[in-house]
Amino acid sequence: MKKIFCFLLVLFCFSPIFAANTNWNFSDSSEIRKTLVEKWFEAPLSAVRMNLPEIHNNPAGEKFQVRLEESDSTYNIFVSPQTKIKVDVYSDTGKETVEQDVYPGDAPGSWVLIKDKRTDKILRMRYYFQKDSEVFVQFTPSGKTAFADLVIFGNYAAKGVPTGVPFTTFYSASFDKVTNITKHSLPWNYVTVDQTLYHSVLQMAAVIQERLPGILYAPNAMYDENSDLVQISSGKPFEGIHTEDSRMMLSSAGFVKWIADGLVEPIAGGRIKREPLLQETVQVKETGLQGSLSQKYNLFFSLDWIRNLASAVISVYTGKTYKFNQSGVDVTINPFASSISSFGAENIVTFVENSGYSVPVLKSLFYVLANLEPGTIYFGAIRGTDRTVTPEVKAFNDCVAFLPYFATDGSFGVYVFMNGRGISIEEFCNIYQDDFVYLTRVKSSEQFFPQ
Repeated sequence: MKKIFCFLLVLFCFSPIFAANTNWNFSDSSEIRKTLVEKWFEAPLSAVRMNLPEIHNNPAGEKFQVRLEESDSTYNIFVSPQTKIKVDVYSDTGKETVEQDVYPGDAPGSWVLIKDKRTDKILRMRYYFQKDSEVFVQFTPSGKTAFADLVIFGNYAAKGVPTGVPFTTFYSASFDKVTNITKHSLPWNYVTVDQTLYHSVLQMAAVIQERLPGILYAPNAMYDENSDLVQISSGKPFEGIHTEDSRMMLSSAGFVKWIADGLVEPIAGGRIKREPLLQETVQVKETGLQGSLSQKYNLFFSLDWIRNLASAVISVYTGKTYKFNQSGVDVTINPFASSISSFGAENIVTFVENSGYSVPVLKSLFYVLANLEPGTIYFGAIRGTDRTVTPEVKAFNDCVAFLPYFATDGSFGVYVFMNGRGISIEEFCNIYQDDFVYLTRVKSSEQFFPQ
C-alpha cells in the first residue's frame, strides 16, 4: 500500500508538467538557444556572417538548424526544427522518391530574431506555434523589458502588451514559459486549437459540395415550406425558368435558406416559412438619409433575412420561438486592436453596428471564431455599394454561408458557399474587399439533410 501511495503521489506531482507540455505539439529549442546568445544573437552582423549554419540537438534528440538570412533592410537569425519532405529524384534509371531534411523558418517550434541591418538594433523576436505561419507571437524590446504582440493573419489580437520581464528572457524561454508569462495578458483562447471539434462542420461542407452541381442560380428564387419554387419578394410562383432544367433554382438568399432548411427539417419535419424571414430588423430615422433612401430601396434585405433565418434555426433547436434580438445570433465581437499594413500598424474598428465587419478582416475573424465557437457556421449578409445612382446607395442585397474549421493536422480553413457555388475565402475577400459583411451564427449538425 505504501508503494502504491508513493507512485500516486509522484504521478500527481508531475501531471501538471505533462499537461502543460501537451497543449503545443512541437519541438522545443530553448536549451539550444541558451548556447547561442554571444555567437549569434548579440554579435554584430559582420561576425554572424562568418558563422556557417549549425545543426543542434535538443535534450529530446530533435534536430534544429541555426542560420542567418538577410533581406534588404533586416537580417534574421533562425532556430528552426527539422522537418522531412518527400522529393522526387529523376535519374537514368527512373524516378525515386526520397525523404529530405528541411528546416522551415515558420514551422511550429521555429524561433527567429529580427535585427536592423544598418544599426544591428534588435527589432523583434518571433515564436511560430501553429500550422498556419501567419499566426504567431512576437516580442519587441522596450527599455529593459519586452512588449508582446499576438498576430492572426495580419491583424493584432493584442499589441504592445507589457510583459514585465527583460527582453533577453525570450532568448531562451520555452514556449510553455512564454504562455505562462503572458497567460493573463494575451488572448490565447483565440489561438488554442482543438482540431477534434469540427466533424459536423466538415460533414456539412461535404454534403453541400456534393449537391452544388444540382443547383442553378436564379435571382429572387427560393423554395418555401411546401417545397414550391416561389419568388422571395412576393411568395408567388416563380416564372421565367427553363422547365427542362432539372436543377434547383436558388437565389443568393434562397441558397442560404436551403442550407438552413437542411438543419431544421430533420428536427421539425418541415422547412422554414418565407414571410417571417422578411420581417424588418433595422429601424432608421425617417428624416435621415437612410430613412429617405429606404423609401425607395430595400437597404437591409439580406441583413433581415440572415437574422431571421438564424433565429428560426435556433428556435427549432431549442423548441422555443425567438425573435432575432432575443436569440443571440448576431456576431458582434471585436477581437482585434489594429492591422498590419505597408504603413505599419493601423487602428481598426472590427465590428460596426448594422454594418458588420470589413471584408479584409474576415479570415482573421473566422480563425478566432473557430476557436471560440467550434462547430458553428455563419450566415453572412453582404453590404455592397451601388455606384450607378447618385448619391451612392449602400445596401444589403446578397447572402453567403461561411463554415470555418480546423483540419486534423491543425491547419485552418473556411468553406465559403454563395449563389450555389463554393469559392475560397481569399477569392471572396478579393471580390468584396471594399464591402462589409454582417454575420449571424448557428450550430452545425451531423443531421443535415438539405432538399
